[in-house]
Amino acid sequence: MANSQPLLFFLLSVLFLLHSPIVHGRQISDGIISDTLPSLENGECEQTYGFLPCSTTVMGNLFLLLVYGYLMFLAATFLSSGSELLLEILGPGVVGGLLLTILGALPDAILILVSGLSGHKETAQEQVLIGMGLLSGSTVMLLTILWGSCVVVGKCDLSEDQNQTTIDSQDTKTFSLFGSAVSTDVQTSYAARIMVISIIPFIIAQIPKIFKISSGDRWAVFIALLFSVALLLAYCVYQIYQPWIQSRRIAYSKHKHVLSGFLKHVHNEVFGRLLNDDGSPNTPVIEKLFERIDVNSDNEISHQELAALIIGMQFDEMDLNMKDATQKIMDEFDTSGDNAIDKQEFVRGISKWLNVAKGAISHADFRSTDLLKDFHDITREEHVQLIDRGDEAVVSIANPIWITLKSLLFLLIGTAIAIAFADPLVDAVNSFSSVTNIPPFFISFIVMPLATNSSEAVSAVIFASRKKQRTASLTFSEIYGAVTMNNTLCLAVFLSLVYVRGLAWDFSAEVLVILIVSVLMGIFASFRTTFPLWTSFVAFILYPISLLLVYVLDYVFGWS
Repeated sequence: MANSQPLLFFLLSVLFLLHSPIVHGRQISDGIISDTLPSLENGECEQTYGFLPCSTTVMGNLFLLLVYGYLMFLAATFLSSGSELLLEILGPGVVGGLLLTILGALPDAILILVSGLSGHKETAQEQVLIGMGLLSGSTVMLLTILWGSCVVVGKCDLSEDQNQTTIDSQDTKTFSLFGSAVSTDVQTSYAARIMVISIIPFIIAQIPKIFKISSGDRWAVFIALLFSVALLLAYCVYQIYQPWIQSRRIAYSKHKHVLSGFLKHVHNEVFGRLLNDDGSPNTPVIEKLFERIDVNSDNEISHQELAALIIGMQFDEMDLNMKDATQKIMDEFDTSGDNAIDKQEFVRGISKWLNVAKGAISHADFRSTDLLKDFHDITREEHVQLIDRGDEAVVSIANPIWITLKSLLFLLIGTAIAIAFADPLVDAVNSFSSVTNIPPFFISFIVMPLATNSSEAVSAVIFASRKKQRTASLTFSEIYGAVTMNNTLCLAVFLSLVYVRGLAWDFSAEVLVILIVSVLMGIFASFRTTFPLWTSFVAFILYPISLLLVYVLDYVFGWS
């Protein structure tokens, strides 16, 4: 992603800025802009750094806004590329779970931090709106424009069966609103649920406003800060252990699918139903099944007798051999550990999994012979959604030392650019707002997320365009993860500014927009794994609605 061309653009941009003849800067004194320095009304600039340019015209400020925004885009690109290279070397866990999540949110966090540091308290109160604009704008853009775009470019044909999943790499229905869709795995829906949980600090910070408690703002901000830090730590720990958790989930889904297949198979081996009309296990029928499997009539099912039964079972769809299936069933039923299943163990084991099947099928008809078949189909689909269907070859890493050094260099360059140009970008937003009379919140809401999230957005769209369930799952998981970091790390930085500098928490409209979009999209993505094409247009329309809602609440109803 980050190569010599972006680096060249970066150097050329810096040289242009340093030698620009059309603008001039303004010095700072003791780290704080002096109130006695010339203002825009006197034709002077508000630029914080004397060696960087500023402007008093609309076009000049627009140019600076684009250049500084491009530099922040480069910072995000270098950070993203460096972290991806490091992930190739060190793999998931600490790097994938902790470092990548923090580095991805670093440009936003730095911009939010500098938005409330410069100037006196009154100046910081005005400029911190830029940080809130970035925070809300980034969340809304990720869950609306980027989410919808990934559905459009990643859509595949929906299968005709009852499972309604997508067919990888097949897109013959073009723009069918209900016939084309994107499918993700179950793990992605968990990421969406975590994202919904991460909005709790916003709600806590709003409690005094909701209940009109005039003196509780500062305490609410402090408690929300503690919650955001706690959620951030919990999320990082979860990400670190996620590969292990995922492996356990895959192993259990395979185990459950084996048992469901076993139930379905043995049901066809007996005369009578395994469940009574009231849903209780039919013990006499289960005992007859035991006697049928116990060929030598020694009152126990041996490993060989169980294997003979399982030969007729079909597990090709799971790439599971008969030996593995036999051992899984033996381990499940043989509670005594003597490598044999007696009648009591068999009845108890069959009864247990019949209850599991009943719980998996809502409104099940216990007299229906389709119950166990439906349970088997559900477990197969669950396993298919969880398994890692990697479509990319695993290659050995050549020159790991060089790649490590390269990744560290990218991380260093990205961090340096973000730190150096975050404050000038905030100043550029303020200046552009002053000369155009556009509130700085709306400028930062629209422009700044493009600067800090564009590289990830482009990568997400390209990745989704591969039209596979695995790549779609990774893409949407990254989107939900980025929003979670906004709601934890970036919010923690913002709340720290508000609390330490004693600023007023007066962002009800902005917080409401974040809550509405996060909850709507989060709950929607939490309980389904297939998203037809029409859902992308719902996501797209939420973006202008969010902007309009903030404008109406702040400037019509006077919430701000």
